[in-house]
Amino acid sequence: MSNLPIPGLNVVNLAVARGDRTIFEGLGFAVAPGEILHIRGRNGAGKTSLLEVLCDLRAPAAGTVSGRPEPHQQHWIGHKNALNPALSPRENLAFWCALNGCQQPGLDAALQRVGVRALRHRPCGSLSTGQRRRAALARLCVAPRPWWYLDEPLAGLDSSGVELLAGLLAAHAAGGGAAVLTSHQALPDTLSGVRILELVP
Repeated sequence: MSNLPIPGLNVVNLAVARGDRTIFEGLGFAVAPGEILHIRGRNGAGKTSLLEVLCDLRAPAAGTVSGRPEPHQQHWIGHKNALNPALSPRENLAFWCALNGCQQPGLDAALQRVGVRALRHRPCGSLSTGQRRRAALARLCVAPRPWWYLDEPLAGLDSSGVELLAGLLAAHAAGGGAAVLTSHQALPDTLSGVRILELVP
């Protein structure tokens, strides 16, 4: 986890819209360093849209979000993983590091941490859904950042992958980091201190 001091995230009277349709409005909550917020809701409830607003990828229809981290203080991992299928997990991770100006000596260690080091030279297009998800999560390990925004990070993961992610989240929160994630699935009971925000449009 980065040793940069981070403020808490504070959301007041937030409304999010798609086109001319308001998905939800009047939403307020806060996330402090060391916390994990799990955003839940049915399809179309606005989980991904809310996550995009929190990390400044989408403008809200109304309301305010204060305490947003700077871009270099946050990780965004969307549900599509952002992996080039023609490149290997190691090549994808090296490209991401070069793009973000982070150090690359820890690439193999990051891939080992998420359980895909043995697959590091195989094209990502040949990997299973869960293996690709693990390869995307390696970004969390190679470049520590205090804020994590994860869209459906459990998608495609088997039970060991879910426990792996729970371990990453626990260590991140214990180090003072914050995480906001969406998921239809429940997080493991072994992960304590998770707050749930249920979106009801």
